Amino acid sequence: METLEFQAEARQLLQLMVHSIYSNKDIFLRELISNASDALDKLRLAKLQDGLEADTSDLHIEIEADTEARTLTVRDNGIGMTREEVVALIGTIAKSGTADLLAKLKEASEKKGEAELIGQFGVGFYSTFMVADKVTLVTRKAGTEGHGTRWESAGEGTYTIDDAPDAPVGTTVTLHLRPKDEEDALYDYADEWRIKQIVKRYSDFISFPIRLGDETLNSQKALWARPRSEVTDEEYHEFYKHISHDWTDPLEIINMKAEGTFEYEALLFIPSRAPHDLFQRDARRGLQLYVKRVFIMDDSKELIPDYLRFVKGVVDAADLSLNISREILQQDRHIQMIRRRLVKKVLSTIKDLMTSNPEKYATFWREFGRAVKEGLLSEPDNHKPILEIASFATTAQDEPTTLAGYVERMKEGQEEIYFLTGESRAQVVNSPHMEAFAEQGYEVLILTDPVDEIWVDAVPDFDGKKLRSIARGSVDLKKDEEEKEPEGDFGPLLGFLKEKLDEQVKEVRLSHRLTTSAACLVSDQDDITPALEKMYRAMGQEGPRVKRILELNPNHPLVAGLRSAYERGAEDPALPETAELLYGTALLAEGGDLEDPARFAKLLADRLARTV
Repeated sequence: METLEFQAEARQLLQLMVHSIYSNKDIFLRELISNASDALDKLRLAKLQDGLEADTSDLHIEIEADTEARTLTVRDNGIGMTREEVVALIGTIAKSGTADLLAKLKEASEKKGEAELIGQFGVGFYSTFMVADKVTLVTRKAGTEGHGTRWESAGEGTYTIDDAPDAPVGTTVTLHLRPKDEEDALYDYADEWRIKQIVKRYSDFISFPIRLGDETLNSQKALWARPRSEVTDEEYHEFYKHISHDWTDPLEIINMKAEGTFEYEALLFIPSRAPHDLFQRDARRGLQLYVKRVFIMDDSKELIPDYLRFVKGVVDAADLSLNISREILQQDRHIQMIRRRLVKKVLSTIKDLMTSNPEKYATFWREFGRAVKEGLLSEPDNHKPILEIASFATTAQDEPTTLAGYVERMKEGQEEIYFLTGESRAQVVNSPHMEAFAEQGYEVLILTDPVDEIWVDAVPDFDGKKLRSIARGSVDLKKDEEEKEPEGDFGPLLGFLKEKLDEQVKEVRLSHRLTTSAACLVSDQDDITPALEKMYRAMGQEGPRVKRILELNPNHPLVAGLRSAYERGAEDPALPETAELLYGTALLAEGGDLEDPARFAKLLADRLARTV
């Protein structure tokens, strides 16, 4: 026997479970049954696709309660685990985002609220310590020679692991139950009536028989094959939690059925919150694929595009081969057809939410909008339906706006949809580029997601209105008739500044977009933005540095004074320094990075010293 320590994060998580933050402790049994069901699916798949020699004639889950010994046992004859897998899966939380999970759990614990987060991190097994003061697991991997493995822990800092010579293939989990404490919602989980009630509520749809003695407790009916009128929302919600490992109810349920030349059924769910790994490359994504009620694949990416990777659910196709491979799926025209129809249905469902349930839609877009906008890059054919369900922050109101709403509010004579990208709302709103637009009452979309820097170049227009960055190209807003043209000739000064700043800028010109700031930097219409250039560098794609245009506000005292100083003495050694300071302040005003911050700080300090 070997005694090992839990990983630090696992210890913290166990402590939270032992001193449970969950008022509904019944869900521990749901988690054990869900894990057992997954193990049975994996064994059947291994036999079907990998040729594993295994008996799959009676795959089942067995529950055994001993009221005298105060134990509850959940047993399956599924794939089982090796010793290494037991240590990796139970002794360690081998998942990214662990710190985030623990922080949220601790916060919920302090607030004594429900923090239904455990399942989506793949560590639902730990929920057993809400009801047990000791847990024993015995397992043996199918297709392996020799002995099994015995794991045991009291949910504290360590666990023991040893050989189990006579272990059958599969996994057996035995809980040594704590005393009943109904004030703490800790019920008698050795009570058969309680067990039947929990299984019926949470696990009735499991496709394998769940047995208690000689009685099968679950109906094993495929939820997606039953008419929606015959299925309660609670049943749908429990099925969603089973396939997603989320512990919260879904935001929306989508049923689909296609008959004719190619038949399939689908049951999809839109979650109510984004998973912790939504933007991580190694995250599991895709739908479950069944063929004639037989589970085939757990995360079929071929059935749903990556920008809808948050959608959970099952697709049951009637006309595919049971031993279909991922390679065949990628080429199968029926799968491509299903994918197109699923996408169309999901996007139309979201669009319906915009009018039928604005609160649900707002939740959806807050959680998943950033991912959905990736579709504007990957699926040009779906630009229109994606843009129709998109919402954007705007200068015109506190609530996000649709593009259709923006177009309705456009000023008379305005032909383009104006937007500005940036790292935050405050940065965008306070940008010098915004000044003339704000002064003249033009609405500007505020785009702060990283993907916004890219998709705006991939989408030419919406409803015939071109999308236009107010930080690129020249601006020619209709001027007030009383606005005065700048006095004097700025040509010589602009030429001087271009010469002194030649390494930094491609052009220096007077601005029509500034009202209060002295200067700003503008990208040429066809050049990539600095933020996009930075993103490419972060991905290791070093391209040529793009010079930008320095625009000056001729009505600003600094610019007017600089012109006068240049006219008095073009050889004044302070002028080149002023040019550097002018460029640096324009760069800082838009949130850019100075190439030499120390030099800029020294120039500024020297200049300030001469004024006091």
